[in-house]
Amino acid sequence: MKNTIFGVAVLVSAAAMPALAQTASPSGNTPAIATPGTQNPAAPVAGENSFTEDQAKKRIEEAGYTDVKGLKLDHQGVWRATAMKDGESVSVALDFQGNITAL
Repeated sequence: MKNTIFGVAVLVSAAAMPALAQTASPSGNTPAIATPGTQNPAAPVAGENSFTEDQAKKRIEEAGYTDVKGLKLDHQGVWRATAMKDGESVSVALDFQGNITAL
């Protein structure tokens, strides 16, 4: 009986181990699926971008930027433009994870 209980405890512990390994890496790498309200500290992150030009502009505007101009997808897969925010012209970038960064 003791061996059965011990065996069950070992199996339950082993099943929980993979969940412990799912922490963010110190390098700032995060999965392609962004968590709403979070920003990758390494943004903008290079990678294949699936946002269309219209989607990229809309996301930038939803982040509080106006007068988005010169929107271009660069060789790293990052959308780059100039825009206005708080009365200032800034360079802004949108990466494939959805991170929006003022540069």
